[in-house]
Amino acid sequence: MLGRWTARDLLLAGTALAVAGACVRLGVWQLDRLRQRRARNTAVQEARERAPLALPAPGLPPDSMRQRRVSARGAYDYARERLWRPRIYNDAVGASVVTPLRLGDGSAVLVDRGWVPERAGGDLTAYRERDSVVTIEGFAVAAPRGLGDVDPKVLADSVPYPLLPVVVQLLPDGESQARPPLRVPPPALDDGPHLSYAFQWFSFAVIVLVGTAFLLRRDLAAAPG
Repeated sequence: MLGRWTARDLLLAGTALAVAGACVRLGVWQLDRLRQRRARNTAVQEARERAPLALPAPGLPPDSMRQRRVSARGAYDYARERLWRPRIYNDAVGASVVTPLRLGDGSAVLVDRGWVPERAGGDLTAYRERDSVVTIEGFAVAAPRGLGDVDPKVLADSVPYPLLPVVVQLLPDGESQARPPLRVPPPALDDGPHLSYAFQWFSFAVIVLVGTAFLLRRDLAAAPG
């Protein structure tokens, strides 16, 4: 039967195998991404379930702080707060307010106090706490990559106090959701789209192979004996 194949048939079969192979590799890659995500989710969940940590926790490595529930008491340094990470919340455009919280030992930690609408601009006075000293609770997270304006390492030389190597994202509660800053819940620990993407790539591989087989069979059947 191979003797009846034309150069076009061979080219079509080779191309189909190459495309199907690429689709399979992409599907396997998505499954690997899924395994990585599940492993990370497990680590994050374990960290969140550990006993709450009181900051500043001197001497504790940054990796031991991240994703843990933390508490702290101090005074906000509103003179050095900033807006960052533009985001959509309830179909409205805004950004997060990050404010240093000065702690009792002289250090400070950056606190993501929540979302404010775009119209706030640079005037954030309406979103400040009434009390001069506050107690906060939240999750300690790593500073996002590529956003130096909220990276404790980058800001170390621009503030007159040491900064802890994490950012505290405040936890939502009933009172905090009545007016901005609105606290955004932490990301859900789900599998994401990786499994569905993997199925799609594997399906593409099957479609390519079955479709090519049909075309080749039709061409061979139509070929003169």
